[in-house]
Amino acid sequence: MSTRHTPIWYPVRDPRADAAPERFGAPFSRRELLGLGLAGALGVSFSGWLPRLAAAAKEQEAGAAAGRRGKSCILLWMNGGPSQTDTFDLKPRHANGGPYKEIATAAAGVRISEHLPSVAKQMKDLAIIRSLSTKEGEHGLATQLMLTGYASRQAAIRYPSLGSLLAKELGSDETDLPNFISLSPFRMADAGFLGPNYSPLTVSGASDDPNTRANLALEDLAPPHGRDEKAMKSQFDILRFMERQFDEAQSAEAVKAHRASYAKAMRMVETQARKAFQLDEEPAALRDAYGRNRFGQGCLLARRLVERGVAFVEVTLASAPGNVAGWDTHANNFEQVKALSQVLDPGWATLMNDLRDRELLESTLVIWMGEFGRTPKINPNGGRDHFPAAWSVVLGGARIKGGQALGGSGPGGEAVAERPVGIAELYATICAALGVDHKKENISPEGRPIPLVDRGGEPIKELVVL
Repeated sequence: MSTRHTPIWYPVRDPRADAAPERFGAPFSRRELLGLGLAGALGVSFSGWLPRLAAAAKEQEAGAAAGRRGKSCILLWMNGGPSQTDTFDLKPRHANGGPYKEIATAAAGVRISEHLPSVAKQMKDLAIIRSLSTKEGEHGLATQLMLTGYASRQAAIRYPSLGSLLAKELGSDETDLPNFISLSPFRMADAGFLGPNYSPLTVSGASDDPNTRANLALEDLAPPHGRDEKAMKSQFDILRFMERQFDEAQSAEAVKAHRASYAKAMRMVETQARKAFQLDEEPAALRDAYGRNRFGQGCLLARRLVERGVAFVEVTLASAPGNVAGWDTHANNFEQVKALSQVLDPGWATLMNDLRDRELLESTLVIWMGEFGRTPKINPNGGRDHFPAAWSVVLGGARIKGGQALGGSGPGGEAVAERPVGIAELYATICAALGVDHKKENISPEGRPIPLVDRGGEPIKELVVL
């Protein structure tokens, strides 16, 4: 009777190994991984392969995490309407230019304000649109236009905000955090006809000294005093039972939306999701780099949130220390814009660095914009007034082709002189940068199909990798 021996599997030796020592730093093939797995099961040791095995495991783990994370968008909203002529489209040799100087950036030929030196270093990953042209010059109407992509004068439809649209397209019902979180101190645009399921969770500010401490607080998530975890679970179970019974009896969309929203809030209380808002977990040096103010800490929180899978985060810069008017600079424009830029610059630049260091920049779109620009001509009060005719927006990260400035507003900035861009084009580009089909439609409660992007808008090919 012959004895059959169990064959021992060895990884096949690569004949190029002696001539190419770097082979040991190369990734494993699937066949090699299988061979190593079988050999390991039989107790065979191959210490020379271990560094590659560790690298492969790390690469696979990172890939899986990226797949779970998905795409995200961070909107840096400059409330009041920032002056393009004093930020990203300076006119230093023109009467409209004002006192600011231009500085070089990391992108050849692209120059921006001297008061944004850290942002200038990020320009290889940023693209400036200097030729955006819209038609709304009133704050409320312009805000609705920029945050929904549709003019709100068409009052028959409550258009959803960009955050709600992207929360629906990019978000997941399985996450413990809401898909749309707003760090704005005031409400600007809501979910419209999409309903409360896509409304933002708004985070308020809480601080003893808002200029230096600038903590951001998520209120009403801590369990009531004296209520233990077991009691809270019992109450939630009862609530779920009652809602389920009511839903079965009524079967209304509003009931389902309320139930979904409340379920998300309960999940945040029951899980550790609320820890995302604990900025004290971050190193003090990093918090300092972002800036100890509401905007800077908001940018840090935005990074923490997209890292945890939140689809859309809105951060607002509405004022700076000693600057109540914010970007609405009808008077004393240059002092106000300088103060605001000194808050904007470290917060935004550190956000870009932080996203890049954590390998999040390729999956996160960062948008800088307000509701309109400001007049190139300086008024008698040393200010600039509302101006939607030719102004600037900045995009970065995700699929955006950085290192460029698109379009132009002429020598004095009075009108678009090169490559005009409309709101529909901007929205289509935002969608394309995040891998969203801009031609997709949502159905309003009246049964009307509403495209994500107003009809006719197409992505700007010069700005996005299609």
